[in-house]
Amino acid sequence: MSGPNIVVDTNVLIAALRSDRGSSNELLAQAGDGKFKICLSVALMLEYEDVCKRLAGQLSLTLADVDDILDYIYSVSELTTVHFHWRPSLPDPSDDMVLELAVASQSPFIVTFNASDFTGTEAFGVTACSPREFLDSQELPS
Repeated sequence: MSGPNIVVDTNVLIAALRSDRGSSNELLAQAGDGKFKICLSVALMLEYEDVCKRLAGQLSLTLADVDDILDYIYSVSELTTVHFHWRPSLPDPSDDMVLELAVASQSPFIVTFNASDFTGTEAFGVTACSPREFLDSQELPS
């Protein structure tokens, strides 16, 4: 059984790269196990690359390290083409890109540390939640 599609906001990726502890890192470590599928668009992939490479020094990573990490994320993710734009739906235009990807990929979750930035996504059938909230929601009862 495969789990839900999700969209991972850039702030979750950066948090995972800052620390090998915590729910962000746990989320990315579980990305290839079939419990859920990370969905990406070309625009979000480019944002990941831009932000990660800009912050590489602060993250104690080389550019080659960043490339390797992004290659892994891309390999366990599903590329989705966004055909329709729902702008403006959110206060920040860069967040609209994330919502549009969630709608196009039929992802019921946007995993983010800024859930308040995604107020109103419920109208599209999308819930914004933290990595911990998402992981907890996917645990099966023993």
